[in-house]
Amino acid sequence: MEFIPTREAALARLEAFVPHAGRDYARLRNFDVAGHPHVSGLSPYLRHRVISEEEVLRAVLARHSAEEAEKFIQEVCWRTYWKGWLERRPSVWAMYQADVARVLDRLAVESGLRTNWEAACRGETGIACFDAWARELAATGYLHNHARMWFASIWIFTLRLPWALGTDFFMRHLLDGDAASNTLGWRWVAGLQTDGKTYLAREDNIAKYTGGRFMPSGQLAKFAAPVEGFANPALGEVPVPGVVDRSAPFVVVLTEDDLCAQIPEGALGVAGLRGDAARSPLMVSVAVKAHTAALVEDAISRVDVPRGPVSTDPAEIAAWAQGLGASQIVMPYVPQGPARDLAAGLAREIKVLEIIRAHDATAWPHAKAGFFKFKTAIPALIRALDQPSLI
Repeated sequence: MEFIPTREAALARLEAFVPHAGRDYARLRNFDVAGHPHVSGLSPYLRHRVISEEEVLRAVLARHSAEEAEKFIQEVCWRTYWKGWLERRPSVWAMYQADVARVLDRLAVESGLRTNWEAACRGETGIACFDAWARELAATGYLHNHARMWFASIWIFTLRLPWALGTDFFMRHLLDGDAASNTLGWRWVAGLQTDGKTYLAREDNIAKYTGGRFMPSGQLAKFAAPVEGFANPALGEVPVPGVVDRSAPFVVVLTEDDLCAQIPEGALGVAGLRGDAARSPLMVSVAVKAHTAALVEDAISRVDVPRGPVSTDPAEIAAWAQGLGASQIVMPYVPQGPARDLAAGLAREIKVLEIIRAHDATAWPHAKAGFFKFKTAIPALIRALDQPSLI
């Protein structure tokens, strides 16, 4: 798959996929085959909201009934659910970052661990399917969702590598690397997200859904050994949406987390804050940086207001805003993750107001426990699709 980093390309991909979002997707979505023809390929765009979940759902429901497209609708809603779950437990992102720092310290003194980790990252473990997926990820920035689960399971239970290192490996290489979906997905595989539930990759499952391309006979763990990790914190409150104070001069700053937000009337300018390099304390892939930078540039080029810098430095953006006479920065809500870590620097320099989308404001109150409870709110999310965005 090729992921051209523009909104135009995202819309073209959505248009091409919509006819297949119903029964075709339900029947074939789990097959990891060359070219990935049975999935949408929208995640590198949805992750950055180059197109929004609402746009995707509207397009699919214009062609299919909610029942016919149930599986695809649920996949889109998983992304919303993970986001809401993490927003209500924001310390999980910080605890994950602390875990990465600890295991990176171990690599410095445990030569065996470092050797095995390096072999896994290079795709040189001797497990053909795992090695192929590691190389595919490094080369393309993408993996099929089913392959991601198999890969994480093998990393954790067969190779016995720390889950946080695997999460970090994905964050460094996935074009759609997302703090919520990636961190919580790895925790789910490891049995940390839902107490007592793990995901153990099976030889027969891999053989079936790769069309016999891989058959790792006798190479995979048969038992999901307990994994060390932090427990889920208590449920917190839903973030409170802001309201634009149009009496005070303002600029808009877009982050890589929402690149199709409507710009409030009266903005003095628009700038971009990139957090891709902050995904990991290690080197983030060139492809991820290039993809993210191009998407941010594309978003700003579509806005009919004076443009400011696209930067990884909050102080540079704050100085630009103040130089225009702005007393506040308006932003689409920045979810937990690298961009939010950087956005905290903006708030130390100038007033920052974050606006939450209607879709998120409707969905996140339901992200209290597991997805299957959240799923009962999907009909309400569909009914709310015609609400105007809050930014």
